Amino acid sequence: MTKLDQAKRKGIYLLPNLFTTGAMFAGYYAIIASIQGKFGMACLSIFIAALLDGLDGRVARLTNTQSAFGEQYDSLSDLVSFGIAPSILAFNWSLYSLSEVHPVLGKLGWLAAFIFAVSGALRLARFNTQIGVIDKAYFQGLPSPAAAAVLAGFVWVCVDLGLSGADLRYIMLPTTVIVGLLMVSRFRYYSFKTIPFKEGVSFVWIVLLVLIIVLLAIKTEWVLFVVFSAYAASGVLITLIHIKNKRAAKQAKIKPEEDSNDEV
Repeated sequence: MTKLDQAKRKGIYLLPNLFTTGAMFAGYYAIIASIQGKFGMACLSIFIAALLDGLDGRVARLTNTQSAFGEQYDSLSDLVSFGIAPSILAFNWSLYSLSEVHPVLGKLGWLAAFIFAVSGALRLARFNTQIGVIDKAYFQGLPSPAAAAVLAGFVWVCVDLGLSGADLRYIMLPTTVIVGLLMVSRFRYYSFKTIPFKEGVSFVWIVLLVLIIVLLAIKTEWVLFVVFSAYAASGVLITLIHIKNKRAAKQAKIKPEEDSNDEV
């Protein structure tokens, strides 16, 4: 191997990290937009960050340019775009107004935003330490891009309806905390990593994809909010079904043993 090849292997790959930088830029702009009161633009920027975040890993795998640097850089970008940005959005849009009711409630407002941000950081740290250990078909805890999408989607829908964040502060407070805690929960979320994209798919999937694109074009914020909220709820449902099936299998295993003892 030549020195040029060695330097290339040790270097930083431009293409996937360009997508990661774009995702971080979108997340950072979401913070700026929310500070300026441009809440609709802030929500859109978070969804753009989520789109770019979904592309960087796939581009790296397709071009065989994965690297340890890229993994760490992606996590830092996710913290900005899906931890800090949504928490600041929630605070600037609604939670800040709790201080107008009572100073203690005001503290609860920014603490709720902090819980979301720190939950995102913990979720990313746990994910990095579990790479190659956990089942690839499922995530443990709600992924941070999905959590950010739920929060941003809720704000975006309310902005579309002309609702004031101050009027919804008592809804936004528990929503921010619950969605944040879902990230650090042990609920199982389907990862979509086992879908065979390279193989032939049913015609139904094509029709479904076209339908989603049409709906997104008609009412983007509503479709995104409903889809990601359903995904957030799916983890709770999947986990409960898994626990129920596990208990049923355990009981079915115990019952034959009891029957054999009765015969003796």
